[in-house]
Amino acid sequence: MNELFEKIYQKQHLTKNEMKTVAEEIFEGRLTDSQLAAFLTALKCKGETAEEMAGIAETIQSKARKIQSQKENVMDNCGTGGDQSGSFNISTTAAFVLAAGGVTVAKHGNRSISSCSGSADIFECLGVDIALSSEKISFLLDEVGLAFLFAPNMHPNMRYVMKVRKELGTPTILNLIGPLTNPVALETQLMGTYRLDLLEETAKTLGSLGRKRAVVVNGGGRLDEASLAGTTHYALLENGQIQLRRIEPEELGFKRVPLEGIQGGDAQKNTEILYRVLKNQSSAYLDTVILNAGLGFFSNGKTGTIEKGIELAKQCIQSGAAMDKLQEFIRVQKEVA
Repeated sequence: MNELFEKIYQKQHLTKNEMKTVAEEIFEGRLTDSQLAAFLTALKCKGETAEEMAGIAETIQSKARKIQSQKENVMDNCGTGGDQSGSFNISTTAAFVLAAGGVTVAKHGNRSISSCSGSADIFECLGVDIALSSEKISFLLDEVGLAFLFAPNMHPNMRYVMKVRKELGTPTILNLIGPLTNPVALETQLMGTYRLDLLEETAKTLGSLGRKRAVVVNGGGRLDEASLAGTTHYALLENGQIQLRRIEPEELGFKRVPLEGIQGGDAQKNTEILYRVLKNQSSAYLDTVILNAGLGFFSNGKTGTIEKGIELAKQCIQSGAAMDKLQEFIRVQKEVA
């Protein structure tokens, strides 16, 4: 372990197996808080690689509770967080649009780490139990086509890092790999990242974790979602190949909106925004969700282009199907709880 730590301190990359060795120590609670904080900080300063992200993600998944689903092509649209933008909960809102469009969504998420409101905070505000058993989560996926997977409930070994993660107060590799550790066997994924420099490395990691198709996105203003504030960069993983692309809001029929235009707040405020979006109330919030849901449909392969994905997202909201899916989810989730 000392040798592996020294490699990181010397800004040398670890192999996938070397990272698994370190991760095993971390998630069995065999490192002190000081050791863990030093490792996470040094790794961030060095810069993370696809092999390192895959190594730690596979270790976490190996210790996770197992979630089964009879549905095909299950996806997640979880982002890393950590962009410090103060935006509302975009991917959580978009998840209901995706489910309304026929995509099965295993929404992996947590409470707020570095923002005012995390996805878990929103689901609690919706009045649902975020700590369901694996069997009940599987039932929701198959019955409703949408389930929330509360990360601490799915990954009990994460308890060994939560204190240090909170105290550091800065995004680390644990933010980067959070969306990679969904315990469901995902085929496709839309993943937002606050790290523009890691688009390709993250896409490589998703490929090594078995995703058949995925999009990793970084929006204008370094948002960990697609953004109306400027250029959105994304990496498309398809058939084992990675393509780096970019889109502008105007190309997709949207007006540019600064990040201040999609500011959120606490869980209560962000839940109110979610309801307004699903009620099709015109705003920058609505347009941002339509853009990200459209990318989600494209990432899943439900549509062949982002433009068609955006049209499907609009239909799901305008028809009331997304709001119906929200109400169905709340009703069935409470029944199984």
